[in-house]
Amino acid sequence: MLPRMERLSGLDASFLYLETPEQLMHVCALLVLDPATMPGGYSFDKMKERINERVGNVAHFTRKLRKVPLRLDHPVWVDDDHFDIDRHVHRMALPAPGGYDELVELAGHLAGLPMDRNRPLWEMVVIEGYLDDQVVVFSKMHHATVDGVSGSNLISHLCSLEADAPPLVQAEPRTPQRRPGDLELVGRAVVSTLTKPWQAAKLLAPTGQLVTRTVERARRGEAMAAPFTAPRTSFNGTITGHRSVGFADMSLVDVKAIKTATGTTVNDVVLTVAGGALHSYLEERGELPEVSLMATVPVSVRETSVRNGGANKVSALFTKLGTDIADPVERLKMMSEANRKAKEHHQAISADALQDWAEFAAPRTFGLAVRAYAGLRLAERHPVVHNLVISNVPGPPVPLYFNGARIDALYPLGPVFHGAGVNVTVMSHAGDINVGIMACRESMPDPHQLVQYFPAALADLKERTVGA
Repeated sequence: MLPRMERLSGLDASFLYLETPEQLMHVCALLVLDPATMPGGYSFDKMKERINERVGNVAHFTRKLRKVPLRLDHPVWVDDDHFDIDRHVHRMALPAPGGYDELVELAGHLAGLPMDRNRPLWEMVVIEGYLDDQVVVFSKMHHATVDGVSGSNLISHLCSLEADAPPLVQAEPRTPQRRPGDLELVGRAVVSTLTKPWQAAKLLAPTGQLVTRTVERARRGEAMAAPFTAPRTSFNGTITGHRSVGFADMSLVDVKAIKTATGTTVNDVVLTVAGGALHSYLEERGELPEVSLMATVPVSVRETSVRNGGANKVSALFTKLGTDIADPVERLKMMSEANRKAKEHHQAISADALQDWAEFAAPRTFGLAVRAYAGLRLAERHPVVHNLVISNVPGPPVPLYFNGARIDALYPLGPVFHGAGVNVTVMSHAGDINVGIMACRESMPDPHQLVQYFPAALADLKERTVGA
């Protein structure tokens, strides 16, 4: 018997409904490679052939969307019977001198291009000519197919511990996915619609209890930061489809030394550094608000979720970044305490709460609402929900090889939203922390002006806590 078809979870599908030409919902990354380690030497054709060999049995790379007639329910995944690697892996070269400026300009352009939903939702552009002898892979995957953790796991199909070793994860040969007919899709959609009132009733009681407990926590001063209380900055408004990119490196050893010396966590230190960088950036521009900026921090619930399906297993918490505190040590103390309260508050919320409520996202209504929100520029009219998104994604502790080429750096780049035109994502990698910034170009034309402050903020914090 052929396997059952796989329907997108409500949360996965929501990233499709949230997408507009301006609000693009793909997750990107820049992989800086040393091609000299490739057995037999580097060539684009060899790189493309290896990618093709390794993705062939991985469903996430070879499946595409199938809409339900009349958009009565969330789409389903089906095999792409015409999968062609040439439609997913492309080749480009940087103009001279092939440095940082040329790379981020090209990356920003690529990040601003929407994906073709008629094909599997991923692309890779192999960029040659970076710093003379390096190759960069610009990777793009739609958020409907991955979150931070699952995206890292997918890359494992293309990476190994040695240049000539097999990939970390080898996919088993898989059977074809059953292609459902329109009548079956409509029938399933009708059944799903009829059961939604019962499902909603089941969620109302625990949601009401959660609201009551949250109010009690807020009265005791033990709740996470509240949305709609963030100050407005130049990157909090309606976004366009243009993107800008910046990246930098920090020492994971330094972050851990600060963590040990202060009794905090790696995440506390990273968020403190982010607050320091934003403080410096906004102060230099004469835009520093008197109250702290607030970030949404995605949190993986993969280990605690009881839901089997779906690519995205995430929740989120709100936290203030201490941008109103000039002293980095005082900012770290504040951050540690705020994060402790936010984590306790978050743990009191069901790991599947966001996924459960996302099941009620109506495909047609949700999309119309997003377009109306953007067209009326409502992000500039109501109080700011949050200033930006900051993600901290654990990466490999040892060097990896991407199809034989050693990965020298891996810069993650997350999506931006109306009302929050900047995304900061950090990933640990072989003793470093790679910082990637994606922004709406009109909101932040040159993210390097912000990302350059991350290493400086870390050095300042280290000097004040650990010493030179």
